[in-house]
Amino acid sequence: MPEFDSLIYEKPEEGIARIWLNRPDARNAQDTHLLYELNDAFDVAVNDDEVKVVILAGKGPHFSAGHDLMENPANAKSHDRVGSWNASDHTGAEGHYCREKEIYEGFCRRWRDLAKPTIASVHGKSIAGGLMLIWPCDFVIASDDATFQDNTMYMGIPGVEYFAHVWELGIRKAKEFLLTGQPITAAQAEAAGMVNRVVSRDSLEEATLEFARTIADKPAFALKLGKDAINAAFHAQGFENVQRGAFNAHHLAHTHYRVQQDGSFIDRAFMERFRSGQGRGS
Repeated sequence: MPEFDSLIYEKPEEGIARIWLNRPDARNAQDTHLLYELNDAFDVAVNDDEVKVVILAGKGPHFSAGHDLMENPANAKSHDRVGSWNASDHTGAEGHYCREKEIYEGFCRRWRDLAKPTIASVHGKSIAGGLMLIWPCDFVIASDDATFQDNTMYMGIPGVEYFAHVWELGIRKAKEFLLTGQPITAAQAEAAGMVNRVVSRDSLEEATLEFARTIADKPAFALKLGKDAINAAFHAQGFENVQRGAFNAHHLAHTHYRVQQDGSFIDRAFMERFRSGQGRGS
């Protein structure tokens, strides 16, 4: 099995690959290195003819605290670009925009369209950027203790970079979710259509594998074609235009707070509270 710094890659049984987010002390917060590793891990699974379905899960008490807001992008480990957006000036708006176009929006859209079915196996809290690991997946199996939250409004930002709220929750629930910034439960997410199944925390791992088996027993080519046909609905429903507009609004807000006053302290304060105990599981 390939080895990663921030992930664990394994094949628990025939036809199934599983990727574990493995920064439990940071509540699986996503720094640049983790995101590039995750993209590499997805590629490993996609290029393995024995794998028909890929599970994404998280070690520790929570699935993901979101983006690692304690990271200084200028000091991030260098990686080969996957997309075509590139800028080395991290102090200007262009640098910030291009970085997020690559590792946030770009990766999410790429993962959504991977040529193999993917399952997010979610427990505990998934906050802001944590949604951007879940929403590109084709299926979501959640434990009954799972909660989901886009708290970016508290930071003055109109939603996470991958703006799939309406597609995941419907218009009314998406407005409530985004504009109040309050978490929703796994049961509420299931009722809105964002989650496929809710299971007990103790049974999450096995329930996800059981669900994966119902996919892995199909011909790989049929799975690819079926997924691609359904994903065409994103394009038919105007997702690409909505995404571009929302991403630009996201960065307008970023630039506004950087010019007005360095708003990054809001992000860091939230992350410090989360890591110091508020919101942590047992």
